[in-house]
Order: sequence, then structure tokens, then C-alpha cells
Amino acid sequence: MVQLPPADVRSAANRLKRAQGQLAGVLRMLEEGRDCEDVVTQLAAVNRALDRAGFSIVAGGLKQCMTQEGGADSLDAQKMEKLFLSLS
Repeated sequence: MVQLPPADVRSAANRLKRAQGQLAGVLRMLEEGRDCEDVVTQLAAVNRALDRAGFSIVAGGLKQCMTQEGGADSLDAQKMEKLFLSLS
């Protein structure tokens, strides 16, 4: 099991909290009947924020796997590839 360093956890948590705030904004926009183009633009920003958080978490896990005992030999490349692809 990979445990991310506290700094990586904080960074990912901050990204997710920002995305959460953006998503709340999108919901407000919908409820207020805002222009569809504006809503979609903000929704795309939420999606990018979530993607960045996900990639940050996966990259942090990969970095930790590479520096642990066994290094690249203990890395499950298929599992890491599956994680990255799940974000695309």
C-alpha cells in the first residue's frame, strides 16, 4: 500500500477543495438560470481541476514506489498504467 507524503496529500486535498468550490459555483449557476455557455465553461474547469488532482495523486504514488526498497522492480507497471488511463 502506498502512503503519500503529507505535502502531497495537502496539495491534492487543496486541489480537490478548489474543485469542490467550483462545482458548487456550477450548481448555483444552473439554479440561477445562467447562460449555458458559462455553465459549460465552468464545468470544464472543474473537470480539469479533478484531473490535475488525480494525476498528482497517481504521480506521487509512482514517485514513492520508485524510491521504496525494490524501486522499479517492485513497481506494478500495469496497475500504474490502469490508474493513469482511468483519469483520461
